[in-house]
Amino acid sequence: MKRLLVTVLSMEATVLLLAIVPAKTLGQASLATAASVGGGLALVAILLCGFVGRGRAGRIAGSVFQFLVIAAGLRMPTLYILGVIFAALWFTGIWLGSRYDAPKGEQQPAVPAESSSEPSETNNEPASR
Repeated sequence: MKRLLVTVLSMEATVLLLAIVPAKTLGQASLATAASVGGGLALVAILLCGFVGRGRAGRIAGSVFQFLVIAAGLRMPTLYILGVIFAALWFTGIWLGSRYDAPKGEQQPAVPAESSSEPSETNNEPASR
């Protein structure tokens, strides 16, 4: 699960940095606002990459970060869309990771194991009893 969530956060950081120039060009924010919001969120995403593997606290911190990115849409409207997309990827990653990391004892084997209580026959000869 850790690898998947780190991938989501690192891609999110990259996209947040790339969103600075279009936000300024489209007139959604000044260069200072776009750089501080986009750069700050990208920095937090990179820092969270190291924190994600620390159990439940890392997943909660990443989830709060996803809501912060959506809330940053108040300053840069494009972040509403990016925030929703990456939040969906984040929560899908948690869901898939929890299914993959489930303890092996909870999963049923696909093919039942053969019982070894019957004697095996070799060379088509009956086993002696």
